[in-house]
Amino acid sequence: MVSKKSRSVVRVNKHRKLRNRLSGTAQCPRLAVFRSNNHMYAQIIDDTAHHTLVSASTLQKDVKANLEKTNNVDAAAYLGKVIAEKAIEKGIKDVVFDRGGFIYQGKVQALADAAREAGLNF
Repeated sequence: MVSKKSRSVVRVNKHRKLRNRLSGTAQCPRLAVFRSNNHMYAQIIDDTAHHTLVSASTLQKDVKANLEKTNNVDAAAYLGKVIAEKAIEKGIKDVVFDRGGFIYQGKVQALADAAREAGLNF
């Protein structure tokens, strides 16, 4: 009988492999993305100090007020713009992109492209 791993287990394993290769520093922190079925979350993290510098999600009232739905590509693009603006306010220009084990297409790609257009370099 063939046993198949669940998607969440596969994603966690991919993320673990990805995290072995990349890490955020004070000069170039890590932009970590997580998406659930209903919301998206983005954080900019300094891994050397174990500190979250900037965060944004579709759960926040100011972000949610500007969105029709919180789980589509448009919401992801808006979240990318918001996280980039917050990062630039804090003086963060360069980041390392951590897709969280998710495939780089759809919502994750929309968030990344919007963050790049808003001024982040990665």
